Amino acid sequence: MNTVKLIGNVGREINVKEFEGGKLATFSLATNETYINRNKEEVKNTAWHSIVAWGQLAQRCETLLEKGKMIAVEGRLNYRQYQNKDDQTVKVAEIVAFKIEEIVREHQEMRA
Repeated sequence: MNTVKLIGNVGREINVKEFEGGKLATFSLATNETYINRNKEEVKNTAWHSIVAWGQLAQRCETLLEKGKMIAVEGRLNYRQYQNKDDQTVKVAEIVAFKIEEIVREHQEMRA
């Protein structure tokens, strides 16, 4: 089973492209991790994830999401590659979302 669940903050404005078959939304998500290292120092680590949403979910992303908003993303991990304009192979890891929910920070409740 290929399932990923992440909670983090939208890292940049949503990029939406429209096709004959629907819409595609892409954006970055920042997740944070804090731990204590062996020197008893607190270490904060931020990881960046590329998120892709299609169809009605892309439409919802376009209208509801903005930079900095805390969300929960559920999807699958996808690997792909393409040739860039310099004819170099670029490898991409991304989360193809099938569920995205806003997190209300004041009450720590999730809203669809």
